[in-house]
Amino acid sequence: MSTPAPPVPPPSPAPSASPEPVLSKDPQALRKRQLPLYFWAVMALGLLLVYNLIFSPSFYSLEVANGRLVGNTINVLHYGSKVMLIALGMTLVIATGGIDLSVGAIMAIAGGVAALMISEHNVLTGGPHVPAPVWLAIAAGLGAGLLAGIWNGVLIGYVNIQPIIATLILMISGRGLAIYLTNGQAPTIVDSSPFLQIAQGVLFRIPLTIIIVAVMSIITIVIVRRTALGMFIESIGNNSATCEVAGINTRLFKLMAYAFLGFCSGLAGIVDAAMNRIGDTNQSGLDIELDAIVAVAIGGTSLVGGRFSIVGSLLGALAMQTLTVTIQSSGINPQFNFVVKAFVVILICLLQSPKVRVLLGRLKKA
Repeated sequence: MSTPAPPVPPPSPAPSASPEPVLSKDPQALRKRQLPLYFWAVMALGLLLVYNLIFSPSFYSLEVANGRLVGNTINVLHYGSKVMLIALGMTLVIATGGIDLSVGAIMAIAGGVAALMISEHNVLTGGPHVPAPVWLAIAAGLGAGLLAGIWNGVLIGYVNIQPIIATLILMISGRGLAIYLTNGQAPTIVDSSPFLQIAQGVLFRIPLTIIIVAVMSIITIVIVRRTALGMFIESIGNNSATCEVAGINTRLFKLMAYAFLGFCSGLAGIVDAAMNRIGDTNQSGLDIELDAIVAVAIGGTSLVGGRFSIVGSLLGALAMQTLTVTIQSSGINPQFNFVVKAFVVILICLLQSPKVRVLLGRLKKA
């Protein structure tokens, strides 16, 4: 009689492997881990404000004079309005992978045309001149800026000239055209002209220039962020060739970006003419393209195109104007402004370099 076989013990369960980490594929979750584009603009502006709080507390003093708020903080917003207006358009242009060096010349053209139309002195004949209606002068200045922007857009989008070359052409010839239109003189605007209310007017004791910037900023943000325009601009900046294959009219969008920048530059030129009470075609907008590009770079917009932040560009423009006012109030040589701005441009370019960011990431892990 055979003995039964002993029961076979059940196999022991294999040790459970530790669960693998699951990387989130949600773009919203990944975006939350990244710093906002305007982080460096907030940092730069915050450091300047803290510096003034410690070393120059009078920077924050405000008072009411002649029915309007007066103080350094208001001056930053008031005199920085020109850079902020240009930064709005420059943001979209740089986001498409372009650049515009002619914004200062466009300011000179727009301001010179507007001042020429409302001046009581004919700069061509030396005799009296019947001033045109203010609304017509403003429309002519804005139209001149818009046409200049369209000219840049056509050269870049349809003739395929490099942006830095195309805008350099207008940078040189545009200011010469403005000087030619005004016969080398600066048309003077009389004190009684309503045109000056653009710079001197107030609304609820706030300078009208600040209101103009606020309205333009809201309109730009709503149009760009609430429509597909912003997505198209980012796509063109990231890969223009792929967008063309996908059927996107990249030429038209580039033309629109440069035309909008021309309009913003024209508006800045009109504001500048109202501030100075003359159409100074020699000095109006001189070197302002550097301030606008630095403001956009600090605001987080990639200098090679793609991602952009309109709010960041506005904060960057405020940081640049705050730096200017801080240097002036500290008794430092104003020429030091250019050294600081050049250093900021180099620093921003380095921070946006992929190799530098990889190196910083390794140092952070170490």
